[in-house]
Amino acid sequence: MKNKHFYIYSSLMLLMMAGLFSCKKSTAPTPADNFLDYTIPNVPVTSNYLVGAFYYSFSSFSTAVTEVPTVGKYSYTNGVPVVNGVATPAIMQQHIADADTAGIDYFIFPVRSPTLDNANYKQDSLLINTFQAQPNSSTMKFALSYTVNTGLLGVSNTVAIEANAAKLANFYNDFKRIAFWMNKSNYQKVNGKYILVINGAYNINSNNSVTLYQQIRTNLSAMGFQVYIVGSQSEWTPPARFYYRFQNCVDAMYEANMAEYANDIDRYNLFPQMCDQNWAYWKSTLESWNMEFIPCVQAGYNYQITAPSSSSLSRPRTVGGAWYTTYTNVAKRNASKSRLIFVDSFNNFTYDTQIEPTQFYGNNYLNITRTAFKVK
Repeated sequence: MKNKHFYIYSSLMLLMMAGLFSCKKSTAPTPADNFLDYTIPNVPVTSNYLVGAFYYSFSSFSTAVTEVPTVGKYSYTNGVPVVNGVATPAIMQQHIADADTAGIDYFIFPVRSPTLDNANYKQDSLLINTFQAQPNSSTMKFALSYTVNTGLLGVSNTVAIEANAAKLANFYNDFKRIAFWMNKSNYQKVNGKYILVINGAYNINSNNSVTLYQQIRTNLSAMGFQVYIVGSQSEWTPPARFYYRFQNCVDAMYEANMAEYANDIDRYNLFPQMCDQNWAYWKSTLESWNMEFIPCVQAGYNYQITAPSSSSLSRPRTVGGAWYTTYTNVAKRNASKSRLIFVDSFNNFTYDTQIEPTQFYGNNYLNITRTAFKVK
């Protein structure tokens, strides 16, 4: 009898314990516990952003590109758009009109070293001349993006730019020579200063970056140009990686093409949130250094155009542009006080980052850009 009572008592205790545990809230993690589990909100435009779009020229239109621009497939010869071998400068006129539709304030034209790479600099200059020659160019401003060529400058991670006095002098002279363009009435300014982008600035190894940039400013100031210098760094990198090449040197920075995430599946699937977190960190860090952060957006990205066998995950283009719309909201959430935004690109079909109209999606990407960054 005693054993029977013990058995009944034990069974009741087990049932009570089971009931208690079944009522206890589960502590197992869920997707909602992840700090990336949030939706990017729509950010209303209360005042206009200052939007610059990178403009590219190319000697041939890749046959791997499936998009067909509404102006036709074009290339560039001596800085002039060409269609089927016929110079068609009016294409640039249409591009200016399209950029205005998109609310683009200025084109950013790349320029190579006029001192060490003069032949290519002439081609860059011809492109800007074609732009300036258009009857509607007065409605669109422009700025320059100086391309750092470490090979020509003799710079590496172990060799500073000061190691060769002649090349250092050439580097300084480059900026004096491209200042010619700053005399144009439609050159873009930021807070009263001439904007100057330095593409690949993170590669400039210097014994004293503060002195290097101060000399650039001093030289241009003597010519009448106070400059707002923007440096660039590789995508998906921390801002402090090259702090010694930027802090107390430039006015602002941007990360290059964030849509280029290679085979990182997390960045592909959680792109808006991961980019948002990255940019928020960039912004807070740069602003603590008294610098500004410039979000740089792309409308898409296609690895297979340049590498058909690549297994990297491209961002397919859609007519509606939902991915790009979300991306613009990430940009607005992380812009600094000058409200600067870069669009890379207006017409880089090589990687499918362009917002230029095509037969497939028409003017949709122009309209998304304007809606995102302009009050009207």
